[in-house]
Amino acid sequence: MKQKALHKLIVLVLAFVGLNALAQEEEILSVNEAVSIALENNYQIKMVSNELEIDEALVSPGFAGMLPSVNAIANTNKNYQNVTQTRSDGSSLSQDNAQNYNLNYGVELDWTLFDGLKMFARYDQLKEVKKLGEAELQQAVLSTVGDVMITYYNLVQQKRQLKALDSTLVISRQRVALANNRFRIGKASKLELLNAQVDENTDQTQYFRQQEQFKNTKTRLNEIMGRDIKTEFSVIDLIVIDKGLNLNRLEEATKLQNPQLVAQVINKRIAELELKQVKGDRLPIISAQAGYLFNESASELGFSTSNEARGFNIGLSARLNIFNGFNQKRNEQIAKLQIENSELLLEQQTQNLMRQLLTAYQRYQTNLNLMELEIRNEDIAKENLDITIAKYKIGTIPTIEFRAAQLNYINAVVRSSNAAYEAKLSEITLKELAGILDL
Repeated sequence: MKQKALHKLIVLVLAFVGLNALAQEEEILSVNEAVSIALENNYQIKMVSNELEIDEALVSPGFAGMLPSVNAIANTNKNYQNVTQTRSDGSSLSQDNAQNYNLNYGVELDWTLFDGLKMFARYDQLKEVKKLGEAELQQAVLSTVGDVMITYYNLVQQKRQLKALDSTLVISRQRVALANNRFRIGKASKLELLNAQVDENTDQTQYFRQQEQFKNTKTRLNEIMGRDIKTEFSVIDLIVIDKGLNLNRLEEATKLQNPQLVAQVINKRIAELELKQVKGDRLPIISAQAGYLFNESASELGFSTSNEARGFNIGLSARLNIFNGFNQKRNEQIAKLQIENSELLLEQQTQNLMRQLLTAYQRYQTNLNLMELEIRNEDIAKENLDITIAKYKIGTIPTIEFRAAQLNYINAVVRSSNAAYEAKLSEITLKELAGILDL
């Protein structure tokens, strides 16, 4: 018996040392560190950042059509013809397969000087598209940071539940050992021992399931952070709630900073600039052309057998649309309707966000109250469990009452951790809507 007890002690010590060594190897990851890693590695943020770089590259006078285009040109042709020529003096010449050759090359410039101010509206539109890309990047960042924080604090509350289940499993094992000793000395029935063993197995099953869920959530957090999903880490056992959020300030921040709302304001501005470009078609288009050209030609038959020319050419052209089947009027009507729709979408988006904000704020207040209640309830359940354990050890309460106190404590811890997590989730949701989430 002493050898068996010594063997069990050695196994427990080795297991404890192994667990400590594993815990020391794990990275202690804070929520700020998790956010920083995600901002650097997250695939969605990288893709939206690349899209923004494209928008930035397009903001240029040349892409808006303000600058001239300069082209080098060259063309040549050669042909063979059967030619018969009759001159004014009545003489004639003829030749089969007479060769004609022509070569043109040089540099040409084409510059639209005025296009009804469309080029300026187009340039402003490119700037607005860039701002839209910035708003989309901000939305992607807020969404990713929100996902990281929600998943991180989900891990925190799961870890706390895992610790509670581990503690209750230790208690269940002590209960089995106590029931076994009492059964051997004849102070308890076999039924009490069997009930204790069934409850221990139940607690162990629940522990394993919670452990699996905890590992899966860690894998999910690694995925959001854009790093190896097998990376091991540990989270801090603390959820700090910001209890000072004010609805009026949140509403003001949402109207000014919410990326979805900012994007809708930009879309309205883009629609207005589109109408400005459409109206520009009512005005003339004036363009200038200039070039320096070389020309060489040769002919086997004719008054001159070769010719060379070079020099500048300058030109100016104007074009005005007088009638195009009433399409100008239709295009302006369509552009005005698009502006109206963008205004309606802006109003709808604002109302929708205010509704989401109010709902989230009411949930936030409820969760704060529930969190305080569940914390008090957990303290009561712990005190009740301690008293029950002491009474059970001296045999003054039945097994069923002990098990009830044990389950009440587990449920109280689960509810308390869930309440803290839900309160934190409400806080994150409110700050994300208002665009003030700590990055």
